[in-house]
Amino acid sequence: MKTILLIGHDANRAGAQLVLLQLMRLLKQEGIQMRLLLGAGGALLDEYQQVCPVVLWPEPDPHVVGGVADKLLGKLGLWQQAYQQKLEQHQQTLRTELALDSIDLVLVNTVTSGRWLSHLPISPDVPVVTFVHELPLSVRIYTQPEELAYLLNRTTHLLAVSRATARYYEQEHGFDPARITLFTLIDTPALIRNVQDAQQQPGVLESLGIGENAVVIGGCGNAEWRKGNDLFVSMAKIVTGRMSAQDVHFVWVGMQPGTLRDDLVLDIQKAELEDRVHLVPQTPEVLRYMSQFDVFVLCSREDPYPLVVLEAGLCNLPVVCFDKAGGSPELVETDGGFVVPYLDLDAMSSRVVELIEQPELRRTLGRRLNQKIQERHPARQSVETLLTLFAQLTNSSHA
Repeated sequence: MKTILLIGHDANRAGAQLVLLQLMRLLKQEGIQMRLLLGAGGALLDEYQQVCPVVLWPEPDPHVVGGVADKLLGKLGLWQQAYQQKLEQHQQTLRTELALDSIDLVLVNTVTSGRWLSHLPISPDVPVVTFVHELPLSVRIYTQPEELAYLLNRTTHLLAVSRATARYYEQEHGFDPARITLFTLIDTPALIRNVQDAQQQPGVLESLGIGENAVVIGGCGNAEWRKGNDLFVSMAKIVTGRMSAQDVHFVWVGMQPGTLRDDLVLDIQKAELEDRVHLVPQTPEVLRYMSQFDVFVLCSREDPYPLVVLEAGLCNLPVVCFDKAGGSPELVETDGGFVVPYLDLDAMSSRVVELIEQPELRRTLGRRLNQKIQERHPARQSVETLLTLFAQLTNSSHA
């Protein structure tokens, strides 16, 4: 039975972390032994711990011994030696806690997680699989060039969530395409059950002052520039200007408190959209909102292959997204919604108006997107792809 070390950057409730949780549950069903190293905790920590043992990377200590003692060691020329000893002790502790000597394979979930790989005393014979969810913007924000270079050099095989993602690592980082596998994990049966459960729950939009006859345009994601929250508000202004007589509302789910949210609220107020645009905090009840949307708009400037598009599709929602912003256009195409030129808010708004005015078109495109997700992403096939890859890599490393 194989034992896998998983490395994740945190346990926040976001796309890559939720995909990792799904993956862990599916691997556990296959009898795979796992241990998880996380850079930080978060809302999903308890759920991770229900699947396998979890070790949190300790907070950095600014001192080797203490403030005064460190100065004394420095004067004696012994600080570097003491620091090295402490580092070795830390590595030995991790070796024991994670049982690194019994690891058959390492799976690094996101390039951000790669920063911890270089600090682990793992045998060079152990294969490393890296699951890449990041494109240029995220790579620049969340990694250091030397950390990314180390990770890609140490990676035996790359899992890319979309063709756009694979192309980026081939062209910009020179990664061998023969060692890249397209891999998008979605536990489709579980997600369909979750959607059905959400649809049977009492409605949540009424609490926002949205009537049952309103048309609801949805967005989802954290409050960050990459997600295009600001573009969602601008799109709402254009659409309401074109359809002032129609009861249309715009709901963004996942907007955590912070400076960007405050800025958006100010925009909403100045644009006189308070009764039309609704910002909902992060919540595990995303699908309860999603199941009441009529259209889903992905305003992301960059999103490799977002889970929310898969969730929207399984809710029978058509999706409107930008070209050149990641892998979503590969799924949406021309029959699951609309792909508009990058940052063309006029085109995006026109397509949203078209969907508002044509309920039957919404239903047709939404049903087709649902069908494509189930055709292209059967969970069983995804897990078998991964298990076959793991077997090949571990067998060759032991040969």
